Amino acid sequence: TVLMRPGISFRDLVERSAVPPGDCFPARYGVLYHGVGLADEYPTLPHASDWTDDTPDGVLEPGMVLCVESYIGRLGGREGVKIEEQILITETGNEKLSAYPLDEKLLGN
Repeated sequence: TVLMRPGISFRDLVERSAVPPGDCFPARYGVLYHGVGLADEYPTLPHASDWTDDTPDGVLEPGMVLCVESYIGRLGGREGVKIEEQILITETGNEKLSAYPLDEKLLGN
C-alpha cells in the first residue's frame, strides 16, 4: 500500500509514518511533512507524539505537494543527516519530484 495517496487523512499519514530511533527522537526535525515554501508551509504535520487537539487535520488530494522531512542525529551527537523529499500527490498515488540522488552509504541498507 502506498502511504502518501489521495484520500488519506493527515492524522492517519502521521500515525503510520516511521518514528526516529529512541536515541535520535529528541533531536528530531519539528515536523514530518509540510507544504512547499520557506517556513514549513501548510499543511504542517508534526510527529504523532506532537499532534495536539489544535493540529489541523485534512485529507491528501491530487495536486498537493508535500515535503517529507527527516533529520537523524543522536542527542548530544556531533553529526546528523537531514533529508527532504518533495512528493506530488497524484490521482493514483504519488510521484517523487526531487531528483537529487541519495548516497546508498547513508541509507543504512
